[in-house]
Amino acid sequence: MTSEPTSAHGWRSHATLVLLLLVYMMSFIDRQIMGILMEPIKREFQVSDTAMGLLSGLTFALFYSALAVPFSRYADRANRRNMVAWCCAAWSAMTALCGLAGSYWTLALARVGVAVGEAGGTAPSLSMVADHYPPARRGRAMGVYWLAPQLGILFGLTLGGWIAHHYGWRAAFIWMGLPGVALALLLRYAGVEPQRGRWESVDAKGAPTEPLGTLLRDLWASKAFVRIMMAGFLMGFAGYGIGIWTPAFLVRSHGMSLQGAGAVMGLLGGFMAALGALASGWLCDLLSRRDPRWRVGVPALGCLLTLPTGLAFYMMPAGDAWLIGGFEVPRAIGFYMLFGVTAVWWTAPVYTVLAELIAPHRRTTAMAIFNLGMTMLGAGFGPLLVGMVSDWLAPSLGNEALRWALATSTVGCYFLGMLAFLSALGAYGRERPTGE
Repeated sequence: MTSEPTSAHGWRSHATLVLLLLVYMMSFIDRQIMGILMEPIKREFQVSDTAMGLLSGLTFALFYSALAVPFSRYADRANRRNMVAWCCAAWSAMTALCGLAGSYWTLALARVGVAVGEAGGTAPSLSMVADHYPPARRGRAMGVYWLAPQLGILFGLTLGGWIAHHYGWRAAFIWMGLPGVALALLLRYAGVEPQRGRWESVDAKGAPTEPLGTLLRDLWASKAFVRIMMAGFLMGFAGYGIGIWTPAFLVRSHGMSLQGAGAVMGLLGGFMAALGALASGWLCDLLSRRDPRWRVGVPALGCLLTLPTGLAFYMMPAGDAWLIGGFEVPRAIGFYMLFGVTAVWWTAPVYTVLAELIAPHRRTTAMAIFNLGMTMLGAGFGPLLVGMVSDWLAPSLGNEALRWALATSTVGCYFLGMLAFLSALGAYGRERPTGE
């Protein structure tokens, strides 16, 4: 291991982690804001659930996936901080332009611009986090970084729903896009680019540039990587479908207003998911001291605990409601809060495992490949297929069709995801480095 002390950057490592968290939070807001704006956009442009699923999912995923790997190949040799900063500025500007769209197709083009910018954000950021913190503390650091999606829900969907309710969906896009430009400048001039491979025994500076085919062959040969990637596909499929369509489900099946659905998803769901992200990182570091395989076991346990609460949330019929903060909140939301805690237990441990299994000089590209698959199948087909199933069931179930589409996809994905994580336990135990 390198002799560089843990406090080499001191508080600046923590400050950079916070900046990366905020940048990813804006990325998640700009990506997922379609969920809270789905209904008014659909009404204005007079399109189907399938068309909205295509716009929010596959259109984004195709361009994101096409560019994520080449961007990350570049980031494995270049300054990752600068790349993340300029990509953040780009996707934030394109999000604001979504508010100027005059048709379904011009909105689709603006969403393509968001996808192109975001393709260069997540994998380089994860690589930076891994190089800022040693393996023994990496789970907690990843847990902090993965607060970003939950904070995006907490602030973005709540505020986005409020803006859309009072000023329209176009204003929501504009006001959600502008803060990202300021954050990009702050990261560029205040963030720290860490030494690549800082905590590993191999010096990553002198590592040669290898053909992409070599990396792909090595990743395919890793049973741990392949099985964790299969689980990631399923988690992405469920997560993106849930994030995009749950606000519409609350409006259709429980009669909530757009503002109320945004408040539930943001304030309640976002807070509970943030709690879950921190808990999973803490559990990962704590339990792995006894047996490192808990880094894969924690996500499997999270999937198991998610099954009953997710099913209860989506299948509980509309009925009595609580009055919270002036909003009528269906009692089913109690199960949604429990569901939100464990549904995200896979994020911090999985990326901790990937950072451990993959050499520093190829880490950004390998994480981009993992994200590519998760985004293509998850963000690409999750919202699209939920929308297609909803349209297919609509003639017989009406507004309740979306309820059944979400319940089926959620339970199926988390059950299969649990099996995939369990199947990776032995392979991870054999493949992980032993010099931690």
